[in-house]
Amino acid sequence: MSAIELLTLEHDGLTFTARATGSGPLVLLLHGFPDDFHSWDAQLEAIAAQGYRVVAPMMRGYESSSCSPRDLYHLIHLASDVFAWMKHIDAKQCHLVGHDWGALTSYVAAALQPKKFASLTTLAIPHLRRGLQGVVGVPAQLVKSAYILLMQFQKASEMIVERDDYAFIETLWQRWSPGWHYSQADIEQVKTTFRAEGVTHAATQYYRCLLQPLSLSTQQSWRLLTSKVSVPTLAITGEKDGCMDSRLYDSLMREQDFEKGLEVRRIADAGHFLHREAPVVVNELILDWLRQHPVSTG
Repeated sequence: MSAIELLTLEHDGLTFTARATGSGPLVLLLHGFPDDFHSWDAQLEAIAAQGYRVVAPMMRGYESSSCSPRDLYHLIHLASDVFAWMKHIDAKQCHLVGHDWGALTSYVAAALQPKKFASLTTLAIPHLRRGLQGVVGVPAQLVKSAYILLMQFQKASEMIVERDDYAFIETLWQRWSPGWHYSQADIEQVKTTFRAEGVTHAATQYYRCLLQPLSLSTQQSWRLLTSKVSVPTLAITGEKDGCMDSRLYDSLMREQDFEKGLEVRRIADAGHFLHREAPVVVNELILDWLRQHPVSTG
């Protein structure tokens, strides 16, 4: 079993920490909200043991050293971090795996430079090319997404997230993954990440950058986010997801939008944090997908 290393990555004047292990073709793991790179603790060694170099970075703004002084947390900026990390690691091509915001970042990165990715695996967030159809077909999603409206109000959202020692984070974990018996150590780790200077602001700023209609960066991000996908894609959803309704995958994930192939897999008795809740099943699905789509050596 390989030891976990801490890597230091840099891009755009920002410094990122990553957990890494193993050797072989690169697998990049991108975490979501509210979480951090420990989200992938059950994946790192399991994937590395099958002959891969596995790297799980802290996403932009999830540590003080990577907080953007210009609030550049649009998806195009998050995707640009991915390419910089790959260059730093000296990987011309890799497998990209993303959960939640990591999934959104992965869709955009794949749209920008599809040849850099041998495969794409997204967890808990479907592709949004047909987003309006999804809302029409699953109106309950409007209620589940109401928290995004809260995030548009900077001071109020930051105050609510931080109130009562970040009780909001625990509330989301319980609501989004009902029935998941996470450990106090797990939730305390994420709270510790959010206590660092600037992190609450950065993590909530993601949502504001997503909905800035006059921002060119937002417009570019949405154009890429709704483009067809030219990377073989595995999309995994938990049937009990309280954040992104699993039924959305029926209307949003269409094979004609995935030019290199699409596979959708549902996990019963798992919610939004499915890779934490059902790691054995998720790891098997990811590894099978990686084996089907080897990294190019050319």
